[in-house]
Formats: sequence, structure tokens, C-alpha cells
Amino acid sequence: MSERASEPPAQCLLPPVVERLGVVLRRSGPGADPSVLLGIALRHNPRRAQLLVSRVLGKHVPTDPRLVRAAGLLLGGLVADALAGRPARPVPVDLVHGAVRVEPGAAITLHLTAAAAAPPVDALVLGFAETATALGHCVAEALGADYLHSTRRPVPGITAAGGFAEEHSHATDHLLLPADPRLLRGDRPLVLVDDELSTGRTALNTITALHRAHPREHYVLAALVDARPDDTTLVDGVAELGARMDVVSLSRAAVEVPADVHARAATIRATLPSAAAATPAESQWCGSTATGWEQSHTTATGDGAGAAVPARVLLTERGWPQGVPVGGRHGFLAAHHRELAGALPRLAAALGIRAGERTLVLGTEELMALPLRLAQVVADAGLPVLFSTTTRSPALVVDEPGYALRTGITFPAHDDPADGPGPRHAYNLGGPGSWDHVVVVVDPPAETPALHEGLLTALAPLTRRTTLVITP
Repeated sequence: MSERASEPPAQCLLPPVVERLGVVLRRSGPGADPSVLLGIALRHNPRRAQLLVSRVLGKHVPTDPRLVRAAGLLLGGLVADALAGRPARPVPVDLVHGAVRVEPGAAITLHLTAAAAAPPVDALVLGFAETATALGHCVAEALGADYLHSTRRPVPGITAAGGFAEEHSHATDHLLLPADPRLLRGDRPLVLVDDELSTGRTALNTITALHRAHPREHYVLAALVDARPDDTTLVDGVAELGARMDVVSLSRAAVEVPADVHARAATIRATLPSAAAATPAESQWCGSTATGWEQSHTTATGDGAGAAVPARVLLTERGWPQGVPVGGRHGFLAAHHRELAGALPRLAAALGIRAGERTLVLGTEELMALPLRLAQVVADAGLPVLFSTTTRSPALVVDEPGYALRTGITFPAHDDPADGPGPRHAYNLGGPGSWDHVVVVVDPPAETPALHEGLLTALAPLTRRTTLVITP
């Protein structure tokens, strides 16, 4: 073999993608280390190049569900302190870091610590779709409070009580669709929950829109990571409305972004190999059989070929508590937390999860809270299960150590969304045969032929068997 032929391809001699992008996370205050809680990836989004990928949210990374719920309950504890006007309790940093790093027992201990009962609080918690719908639910559960999350799916017969824009997102429009508009009444605090604060503009947009119709005295903004470069803009903006604002988080971060980040991102995309150009030698030199986006990212063709027929479970036939909503899209009252908790063991038993199998419980877009709680109950019983969710967020997948999105699948939307059909994604699910069992949780509007031809077909090579769970 010639010397030239033995050399690795040029794209594999380049520094790692994250290093080339130049985005750096630094700790900027008390709490957990943001570099432990977050990874970095590239968005397919002209508004923002970088995607901060949470390791404790259960959205882009399959995660121990006890860690995901514990993070939300811990955040709820900080909110309770802010509402009571007392100093914030310390974040159990060592437990959080240990749970993220999969140290034995850390997630279990963290979950037990976070789940300690507290007096209920009369407040409304508002979670932001899609990433924070389960996180907001956990915060509301910790407070014993009412819950509502924003949605991008209008529902016939329910009038929007408000809406707002998420400026940096690829899908910007949010609706508030409470079944009872009195849920938004202004005689109690409003707690807004998001996974990550980058500027605070989305929160300020939301508060400004709601305050016109339902003015109130106190707002609390809660996030897993607060990466705002300016602490005063949001608080001052709320003060101009005649209200006060507290901000709490599990971690404070500074995100350093180079001025030419979009040009860097474009260069990175241009240097990644395409599936057609890649050779086995290139894969060897890069240390993986999947070096670029097209190789690591599987797309469902939509013909349904080869997809196994999943087992089908209707929760209405397995003891779903009467009158309890599936989630917070139209409102979830304080009393519903207790009723759902009482029903979860029998509902989780219907999923068919077996000891010794590697199982993933997969939520779908905004439907995160119920799949999380089902997975957490299974994990509490000692069965090996991880939790993740599909997403609208298009991002670059690169199978490279240190990069946050190593694999991905893409498939068509399957719930007839108001903004029209489009691709959906699930990340870090691994390659063929990664799972013994995948449990996919959808609500009735999402159980369509497109679900079977898209998501379930894309999942088929990854798992030996699939269970489809239909909510009420």
C-alpha cells in the first residue's frame, strides 16, 4: 500500500466538531457545572448555530428517568423557596453530577432526596413546549400546584387564551389552550419553566402577553441552566409591568460564542463526508462506521417495509383514573398529581417491560410527562429502562466522541400538525439492535398511518420488539 493510500482522509484529521465550532460553556455561579449538564451540537437553524443538549432533560439523550424527574423536583424546590421569600436551598451538586455520570446509586439517591414532600403552593406553573413540558410538570408536582404547558397543536373546540413567540426556535408559535380560562387568573404567582435560558426573551414575551389580560404581582422563572449574559434585562422588563421577578436554576452558565459561529458551522457541514462519498477506509480512520450526518442519521422512507407490528396498549383499558388529563396541554390541577401517582403502578405494569431487557420509553414531542412518569415507576421497581422523546429540532448528527448527538433517526410528522407536515427526529438511540424493547407513547391524534410508516418503521432496526401505548 502506498504512503498516500494509508493516510486518513482529510476530514478525519480536522479537530473535533465542538472545538471547531468554538462554543464554550463555563460555570458562572453556584450550582451544578453546566459542562456536566449540557453537551454541544450544531442546529439546522439560521437563527442560532449551536444547540445546548441537556443530559438531564430526557429529550435528546436517553436518560435514567429518575434523574430527569429528580432534576424537575429539585427545580421545584428552588421555586418554592423563591415564592416563600427565603434563601434558596443548596443544589446537591455531587449527587447531580454523579447521576449524570451514571455512578452507581446516584440517580436513586438523588430521586429519593428530591421527592421529599412539601406543603402545596397556590400557583400556576407554565411549561414551555416542547422541551420543557415534562420539566414543568415535575416543578408543578413538587409545588402541589396547577399546571399548564404551551402547545403548537390547536384543538377544535378550545379557544386560545393567549400566545407568544419563541424567537430563536425553528417553530416559533406557542398557544395557551386551558380548558378553563380561569386557570390563568391573576390572583396568584405564575411560574414559568424552561430547560435553558439563553436570553430570557421568550419568558419576557410570554409575561408581557399574559400580563395585559391577567396582571399579577409575582413571577418566577425556573430553568435547569441559566445562561443569560445579562441578569437585569428580564427583571427590569417585568418591573416595568409593575410586577416582580425571581429567577432560579440548577446551574449558572456563561456561553462563549465566536462572532463567526455561523460561518464556522457552515464550514463544518461542508467538510463532513456524504454517505455516497464515504468508503470503509474513511470509516476506519474516523474510528466509527458512521462518520457524517447522512451515515449516522437514518431516515424513514414512509413505505412501512420491514416494520414489525407493535404490541398495542390502551391505557383507558388498564385503569386510567377517570377525569385525570393526560398532561398539561389543557390544564392539570393540583389534585390530579396525587390521582395520577396512585394509578401509575398499574399503568406501568401494562407496558410489558421485562427484567434483563434493555428498554427505552419514548415520548413524542410535547407528550413527555406521562412517558417520563411511567418510565420512572418502572425504574423504581428495579428494571433497566431509559427515557427519551422525539423532537421537532433539526440538528447535525456526528458520530464523534465529545459531540452531543451521535446518532439520529428522521421521520414524518404523524399528528396532522397545524403548521403542516414536516420532519421529526429522535437522537442518540444507537444503531441496529441497540434495544430489546422500545415503548412508544402517543395520544390518539398521533396514532395515524404516518406513525406506523414513519417513526415505527425507523425504530424497527433498532429494537427486537416495540410496544405502542395509546393515552386517553
